[in-house]
Amino acid sequence: MLAPLKITIAALCLLCAACTTDPLARYQPKPYVQLKQPEWSKNATIYQINTRQFSEEGTFKAAETQLPRLKALGVDILWVMPIHPIGEVNRKGPLGSPYAVKDYFAVNSELGTLQDFKDFVASAHALDMKVIIDWVANHTAWDNVMMEEHPEWYKRDYKGDFIPTTWWNWSDIIDLDYDQPAMRETMTRANTQHPASSAQQHRAPSTQHPAPSTQH
Repeated sequence: MLAPLKITIAALCLLCAACTTDPLARYQPKPYVQLKQPEWSKNATIYQINTRQFSEEGTFKAAETQLPRLKALGVDILWVMPIHPIGEVNRKGPLGSPYAVKDYFAVNSELGTLQDFKDFVASAHALDMKVIIDWVANHTAWDNVMMEEHPEWYKRDYKGDFIPTTWWNWSDIIDLDYDQPAMRETMTRANTQHPASSAQQHRAPSTQHPAPSTQH
């Protein structure tokens, strides 16, 4: 009679442990990240597209019309610069930098609609080209939605002030604090559940932040 009792107790212990598991446990910081390069990206020709400067119109629709030309050039992968709305607080220049992201779950209306982007990706796929998005993961605009709702998700200096990225003169952005599991979970959802995720091939996390152009 003792054996079945021990098994029952053990099962209950496991069940209790499962019920009390921290849902953010998988988002705890790790000492390093292992990345595996996809086969389709090896020995491929990559062409970067800054949508608003790529054509006179500066839209996804206008860029879509150029896809046959890029295919003829031998392009395998289209690397699209950030497609999200651009922050307005501390903006650089009248247009701002696309690397100062205001909302990871939205598309910049100046470039077109979500459907426009999906059409762009579908046309690229029809020409056997893949699409990656330059996804900015380490910092945001000062007026990002997360900044308003969760200021504790951002790094601060010894005075308690938010920290603009110290590389170059990037005063239009502030750094995220990846020691925060809840922030990591939100960024994971932004990367995988953004409406454009079903249309794109891959997201390329970026640490780039080029000087914004004042030309459209």
